[in-house]
Amino acid sequence: MATSHPTRRPDALTLEVVDLIGSVVARYHEEYEEAAAEHALTGAQAKLLGLLTLEPLPMRKLAHKLKCEPSNVTGIVDRLEARGLVERRPDPADRRVKVAVATDEGRRIARALRDNLGFAREPLAALTEDERLNLRDLLRRMLGTEAGGAADAGAGGAPDDTGR
Repeated sequence: MATSHPTRRPDALTLEVVDLIGSVVARYHEEYEEAAAEHALTGAQAKLLGLLTLEPLPMRKLAHKLKCEPSNVTGIVDRLEARGLVERRPDPADRRVKVAVATDEGRRIARALRDNLGFAREPLAALTEDERLNLRDLLRRMLGTEAGGAADAGAGGAPDDTGR
């Protein structure tokens, strides 16, 4: 017979921190969507473009990183390819596989998107370097990526494929 353990209610500080994190995430997503729209992109298109500025990726890996179906990724890549922001190339490691690659114009737009995210940049600029390092380390610890690198954060953490 399984024993049940009573569920402990979070303390007031934990609840406040969770609410504050939720507020930061909501504001970031709102600003990211606005920045993407300025370039006639959806949030999902902008996130995919950001991922491709880090490295060329096959559709399956893109779908995994975007947490969506490969067929959704194919449609997103099709639209970005039609605009000249992405192109498909054979994977050098396996010529049967196609990888999506950001074009020079795609990289330029992805850079402009990141530069337009004042909400993320301005409050962080008010923190000292030590405070920013501490915040980064705490966030990595919360995410279980304490030794994580820029590749994990480089895409901007944009909304998922549904635009949320």
